[in-house]
Amino acid sequence: MDSTSVVRAVVRDRVEVALTGPDPAALRLGLLLPLSGALGLTGPSGLMASALAATELNTAGGVVGRQVQLVLVDAGQAPEVVAADAISLAGLVDAFVGFHTSDVHRALEVALGGRVPYIFTPPHEGGHRRAGVVLLGDSPTQQLAPAVRWLVARRGARRWALVGSDYIWPRAVHRAAGGIVRALGAEVVAERLVPFPGSGIDAEAIVAGLARVRVDAILLSLVGRDLAQFNRVFAGSPLASRVVRLSGSLEENGLLAAGGDDTGELYAAMRSFAGQGDDRRMSLTERHRALFGGTAPVLDAYAEACYDGVHLAAALSAISALTPDRAQQATLSLLTSGDRGPWSAAPLGPPRAGGFLARATGLDLTVITPLSG
Repeated sequence: MDSTSVVRAVVRDRVEVALTGPDPAALRLGLLLPLSGALGLTGPSGLMASALAATELNTAGGVVGRQVQLVLVDAGQAPEVVAADAISLAGLVDAFVGFHTSDVHRALEVALGGRVPYIFTPPHEGGHRRAGVVLLGDSPTQQLAPAVRWLVARRGARRWALVGSDYIWPRAVHRAAGGIVRALGAEVVAERLVPFPGSGIDAEAIVAGLARVRVDAILLSLVGRDLAQFNRVFAGSPLASRVVRLSGSLEENGLLAAGGDDTGELYAAMRSFAGQGDDRRMSLTERHRALFGGTAPVLDAYAEACYDGVHLAAALSAISALTPDRAQQATLSLLTSGDRGPWSAAPLGPPRAGGFLARATGLDLTVITPLSG
């Protein structure tokens, strides 16, 4: 089958599902992906990875005999629109899985009200979670503190600027980053949050302002197209060869959108990278290529997390009824017990823990070192 046929085999139309009602013979997962908006460039990667996971599960006989179906929701829309679309599926899907910006995430938490399990797969802002919400990613401190520590020690990064989009996750990054930087004897000398969502950022003005305060490192929590635009402009500035940039949202799609980077000073801290070469990642890449061929969207960190999220939902369903309370209680046990049983249909087992620091080299992100707290 070609890529389109593979996706069509496991994806169901949201409106059709709402009209036809529940299907007890299927394990239906609402798949929340940004197909538009700032993160729209990452959505196709997440869709392909989720379809891979669903295909693997169905090939293995389904989940307790139930075939997995993905009901796609565009999570790149305004938070209230995504929440309304999700609510229309409550009672029709067994769980939600996906990634999107944290303003959408918070709106979904409130709207779902603990009625349906919700597996949120990307880095997150931390803080209290409502019933039924399962987090697979890292908080700002977990994700970024080891990377900042490495850059302070190895690159002498002392004067930091914080530049992000003005919504929940970047604000949480800024709060955490101040403490991280100061604890290392460095300082934050500038901070900027740009309107989000918007029609684009004035990257030239931001770069000019950073030059005036003589920064030697920038922590970027811009996302999607805004991050790509900033990096494209910055790479052509006089600061590019001497100022370190670190991002907690940069993956291969964003690097491609920026036209690559040859400055040697652009870094990313994420759970995984397409070319990192460990056994798990290589096996996932081989499975992805075997199903979709070599021209499918890149298997970035967001996509791998979606793949794991679909398999986690299946593992939870295999051990008990997939209820919000059970989802939260059972997830920790599933991820830490080492019991292979519930993961029997997941070829790669449970999601990885920890992350990696990578450096942009042209159009690739090359892993430098694993990161741990």
